[in-house]
Amino acid sequence: MLSSLPAPLTQAAAWTAHDTRLLSAAVAGIAVIVLLISWAKLHPFLSLAIGATTLGVVAGMPFADLVDTFTKGLGETVGDVGLLVALGAMLGKLLTDTGGADRVVETVMRRTTSKTLPWAMVFIAALLGLPMFFEVGVVLLVPVVVMVAARTEQPMLRIGIPALAGLSILHGLVPPHPGPLAAVDALHVDLGITLALGIVVAIPTAIVAGPLFGSYISRRVDLPPATQLLGKTPEKEEHPHRPSFVAAVAMLLLPVVLMLCKSVADLTLPEDSLGYTVLDTIGTPVVAMMLTVLIAIVVLGRGARFSRNQLSDVVGGSLPAIAGIILIVGAGGGFKETLVESGVNNTITGLATGASLSPLVLGWLIAVGIRVATGSATVATISAAGMVAPMVMGLPPAQGALVALAIGSGSLFLSHVNDAGFWLVKEYFGMTVGQTLKTWSAMETLLSVVSFVVILGISAVV
Repeated sequence: MLSSLPAPLTQAAAWTAHDTRLLSAAVAGIAVIVLLISWAKLHPFLSLAIGATTLGVVAGMPFADLVDTFTKGLGETVGDVGLLVALGAMLGKLLTDTGGADRVVETVMRRTTSKTLPWAMVFIAALLGLPMFFEVGVVLLVPVVVMVAARTEQPMLRIGIPALAGLSILHGLVPPHPGPLAAVDALHVDLGITLALGIVVAIPTAIVAGPLFGSYISRRVDLPPATQLLGKTPEKEEHPHRPSFVAAVAMLLLPVVLMLCKSVADLTLPEDSLGYTVLDTIGTPVVAMMLTVLIAIVVLGRGARFSRNQLSDVVGGSLPAIAGIILIVGAGGGFKETLVESGVNNTITGLATGASLSPLVLGWLIAVGIRVATGSATVATISAAGMVAPMVMGLPPAQGALVALAIGSGSLFLSHVNDAGFWLVKEYFGMTVGQTLKTWSAMETLLSVVSFVVILGISAVV
């Protein structure tokens, strides 16, 4: 029947059928991931692997090619992102175990008043959250929040919400956290520009969702006094010798400064100059993080008077906890590569272009949908980045970085009962499910919406 149609109509019909199959493959793959994570409670690594397999089979990829594609994407992503995640974990562990993190908290707290406490908590959480994963940051800061609230007789939420906002916004937007790193890798955008713009977006967002929202919601949700929670918080380890405040802050900011130096060199120095070569080398993310960890071993270790064996145990002890994160990020890379090789992302790009959807809006919407369905910000970021990657090709560096940030922004939307962070916050703060939805879930949604509005504003100007 098709043979009797004019050639252009025959091609259009064939293209439409192929396009429909690829879209069905994408929906099937994501649906499998969502069901396995949310309903079957299967580990996200296995869920992503099975989802990628489903996508490839429905799209018509030969099984041998599918296996090669998935393992290629996994290997490339672990090589690019996994090493940075591991180095970030080492730095975070060094800061925690040597007492450097405690020194930062205590120094800042001594210089604040009751009125400025919520703002100080945002600053502390943001500073400590740079090298640490969200869950580690929560465990580290909860004792501080509870002690501060108890001593000052402040409502728990007025102190706790700003701390959670500072941690969460960095987790979603700022490298070297796994989600932002994975987005940068999948979209092939500039890490330094993404880091700089991420900090610019994070500041007003954390203010709105932190001190402002915290003051508002603390008057509307009654929690038990902080003194009743003192027995539930993790025991705080005493450090007889600790690094200085300056040393701890310097180690926190060093990788950020080195990565930004690379971006400055790209914009201001000729590529054949010695200065460009030096800054380009030390600002490469892996080199910047590696240098920081090596310097931190000496600076923080000497400040805490740790022996070489103790430092070896600290650095080695940071790795088992992040093995699962690296596997999830790697499987996300395999899923992304399957999207690329099957042609799904090109189809989605074509449809989005026809519907006049910008990559900023599309990336945010896809990340929101997957985040709400799976509860995983990292899975949402990786999946959305793989789908909109073709739309970023050819964009100016700043616009490409903003797309990565929009995806990270969408990955924060509406944390609820399928998110491990939801239950972590609920238990530590002694809240009911309803109270956690009104506070933590509302804060996460506010972070997502406000950050996306800021990103759109920057996009209109840059």
